Amino acid sequence: MSLDEAVRQADTALLRSRSDRRRRHWIVAVALTVTLVAAGLLALMLGSVSLSPGQVLGALVGDGDRRSTLVVQGLRLPRLILALLAGAAFGLAGALFQSVLRNPLASPDIIGITQGASVGAVLAILGLGLTGPWVFGMALAGGFLVGGLLWVVAARGGLAGFRFVLAGIGVAYLAGSVLGYLLTRTQVQQAQTALQWLAGSVAQADPAMNRLLAVLLAVLLVATIPCARALQALRLGDDTATALGVRPARSRLLVIAVGVGLASLATAAAGPIAFVAFTAAPIARRLLRDGSLALLPATLVGALMVVAADLVAQHLLPADMAVPAGVITGVVGGPYLIWLLATARRTRETPR
Repeated sequence: MSLDEAVRQADTALLRSRSDRRRRHWIVAVALTVTLVAAGLLALMLGSVSLSPGQVLGALVGDGDRRSTLVVQGLRLPRLILALLAGAAFGLAGALFQSVLRNPLASPDIIGITQGASVGAVLAILGLGLTGPWVFGMALAGGFLVGGLLWVVAARGGLAGFRFVLAGIGVAYLAGSVLGYLLTRTQVQQAQTALQWLAGSVAQADPAMNRLLAVLLAVLLVATIPCARALQALRLGDDTATALGVRPARSRLLVIAVGVGLASLATAAAGPIAFVAFTAAPIARRLLRDGSLALLPATLVGALMVVAADLVAQHLLPADMAVPAGVITGVVGGPYLIWLLATARRTRETPR
């Protein structure tokens, strides 16, 4: 075989590999979107008043009867939209953190970001009596305070993912203690409401809050575009990334800032829904099986997880066992964390 023929075959194989990879990304994205639409339709149909798909669609476009329009647009649609927005934000935040820190444990709900945002939100609601945008602002302040502290601790001598995770676990415990103290200083009824929110729930959704959350998340989604480009370059190493015009330290700081913002906003709206950020990206990457960043699939998986968890919590459990969606995601995510730790330990102990 001549050199030119070998080069042509290599080019053909490379083009075929890229085409297969692009096709798989489209297939996964379309499959997740279709599943998400089906789950959303179920969420709008099921309940104490059962509706047909036609009644739901009629209510959505303003062509339904009065009862179905009230049920869909007044009760179920705000809850579904909050589940979609919060799940997407958690899924994308987890993918960003795990990619930039190169550690599957580097999830906002493991390293204290959502706990810091929870402290800010609870302080705003119970301590200061604030509502609406102020709660979002306080949650962002709490999340960024934790993120900044972790950056200072972990960035000495170059950002180290394991230092970020270990320091984050410690901060998460500290934030949990502060939350416990705040709850002990409030009235029993207020504490009960706060505890339900801290379990991760979309039951408190309302259109005004959804609109505010959507606008803020849209801003962060725009900021995700340069983050994705920088992460692609950083996967090649700092020297190569620098040669490509990417500043590693500044890019990592931007990625972490966007991730903190996404996780904090989702926490302010729906509470710290457990393990969505932690599991969304690994599930998406297993679907793609090409080692890519999987930011879009992780976003879709996160949204699907919260919608599905809320469906299970509302309709598959007995009425006297109704639980917030965060309890369902915790039941799924906890065993996954144990499996991940057990697998990592066995891999390290396996002789090569």
